[in-house]
Amino acid sequence: MGAREKLALFNMIAPYLDGAMVLDAYAGSGALGIEALSRNAKRVVFIEKNKVAAQSIRKNLASLSLDGEIFTGAVKSYESQEGFDIILADPPYDNYDMDEVVSLVQYLKAEGIFVLSHPGEQIEIAGLEILKSNKYAAAHITIYIKH
Repeated sequence: MGAREKLALFNMIAPYLDGAMVLDAYAGSGALGIEALSRNAKRVVFIEKNKVAAQSIRKNLASLSLDGEIFTGAVKSYESQEGFDIILADPPYDNYDMDEVVSLVQYLKAEGIFVLSHPGEQIEIAGLEILKSNKYAAAHITIYIKH
């Protein structure tokens, strides 16, 4: 996700971040989760299957004196008993698995926010209401709420 898109995203979800439990799926460098922490999220869990990228997240967190939990593995392998106020999903477009993305919804609390970066037009997800959807070049960011 580019800088312009990231700024727009965090401006849209700013009212939900203070004290939030956040899941950063497909974390990559951890930029989205780290931004959430810098904007007063209570806790962030990062999911990243690439071990080198997961190590990079650890280094980035340490260099900024931030804490976060890192799950090194595929999104489909992640399991948790806790619910999240916000889920950030920015899956790789070259290997886009919508079933895997939708599996994350089970971890979203009622009235929680689900953020999805995706190619193409906005996507309906069962059990979620679309709050907002914006297009940035080839990418879309759609924000959902769970009632």
